[in-house]
Amino acid sequence: MTGIGTTEVPPPPRTPVRFRHATLFSYWENPSTLFRIQERTLIDLFSFWKIQERNNQPIDIGRPNGFFQLGDGIARIHGLDEVMAGELVEFQEGTIGIALNLESTNVGVVLMGDGLLIQEGSSVKATGRIAQIPVSEAYLGRVINALAKPIDGRGEILSSEYRLIESPAPGIISRRSVYEPLQTGLIAIDSMIPIGRGQRELIIGDRQTGKTAVATDTILNQQGQNVICVYVAIGQKSSSVAQVVTTFQERGATEYTIVVAETADSPATLQYLAPYTGAALAEYFISLLGEGSMTALLIVETQSGDVSAYIPTNVISITDGQIFLSADLFNAGIQPAINVGISVSRVGSAAQIKAMKQVAGKLKLEPTQFAELEAFAQFASDLDKATQKWIT
Repeated sequence: MTGIGTTEVPPPPRTPVRFRHATLFSYWENPSTLFRIQERTLIDLFSFWKIQERNNQPIDIGRPNGFFQLGDGIARIHGLDEVMAGELVEFQEGTIGIALNLESTNVGVVLMGDGLLIQEGSSVKATGRIAQIPVSEAYLGRVINALAKPIDGRGEILSSEYRLIESPAPGIISRRSVYEPLQTGLIAIDSMIPIGRGQRELIIGDRQTGKTAVATDTILNQQGQNVICVYVAIGQKSSSVAQVVTTFQERGATEYTIVVAETADSPATLQYLAPYTGAALAEYFISLLGEGSMTALLIVETQSGDVSAYIPTNVISITDGQIFLSADLFNAGIQPAINVGISVSRVGSAAQIKAMKQVAGKLKLEPTQFAELEAFAQFASDLDKATQKWIT
């Protein structure tokens, strides 16, 4: 588990870079697994206050402790009374974990590995180091795993800096509202469901409806736009990830793109860490410049177009809009198969240039009305001439 930083390295002086925006693309092939892990590893916010109170106090590092429960990549440990939230812990046989759930009687640790060699009664020790990954501009064009280790067979990635996988977000006062568009290159999206830089937009739909194509097209369209793209593939097949990487290479997108991949055969804990790694890399490029924004396009799969299920509704509630791709429209040959009635961008025209605002003012209303009339026509034999003309 050498992908997690083990030493504190002071950051170098800020130097200008050619990128000022980072875009994070996160693909959740099996989101139910991730949400189940997240529910079991919620961070106790009170622990952060506890840490702040004892920042200047010595911590008992290396004191052995033991675990009493292990399963699904989660270990429950007793005896780590002074462990910090997000701190790395080391098991007796060498497995590394991250302390996430701090309770009064035990600590919940996410294992970075399968943990098959851990035995009941094994000792565990705190390391005093918060989970972090190496970062540098050398990651551009590379394919890495959740531990920021290369998996593309092109050798090691040189890096002298580390970044916490979970860093504090900037305060609300210091932020600026979304005002600049992130052009996807797809007219249907840029006109009716505009995405702004700094926005969180959900791409949702059934299998084989073009969700990945929307994300990859958006990445390809960022060439020459001073944007860094991070594509995070979670739970996908290795062949699918390889196909996306090949597309980036053929179209020259690897110069500004990083791919973080944890495939379907990866442990659930590493799949859980993958989006954190992608976000940390994106934040690194923003911090180099000292300003910028991070746009997140999350891709979630639905079952039979049901957007009211538990996972879709939860993800919809934490994003700034969604692009819903319909299987019926896709099978009818309409691509991108966007259901205009359900799709929405809560940023709206603030993420559009002036010319696009003038052209696309009522554009979304017309296809919505057409879809309603088309559905109505299926149940009516006699239609007035105006309705027939509208449909045809």
